[in-house]
Amino acid sequence: MSVLDNFDSWKSFLSSKLTQAQQQGMSDKTIQNVAQEVGDYLAQNVDAKNNEEAVLRDLWNAASEDEQQAIANTMVKFVQNQGNQQ
Repeated sequence: MSVLDNFDSWKSFLSSKLTQAQQQGMSDKTIQNVAQEVGDYLAQNVDAKNNEEAVLRDLWNAASEDEQQAIANTMVKFVQNQGNQQ
């Protein structure tokens, strides 16, 4: 089963990768830039596996570059908050 098959699995995967990046000293700005690159890649190359991913893809594709950065930053904060609640 892929982490993309289930939105909860995707959030958990992102949260663990975010924690690893922070523990290895990656700056917040670098994390935000990587998040935007991942968003670009997913929107262009990966079919949505669930409704949540479809909404994110559609929002991403409708957004300007600045708005995409805001979406990426929001996803980083979202998974940070998810990790803090576990």
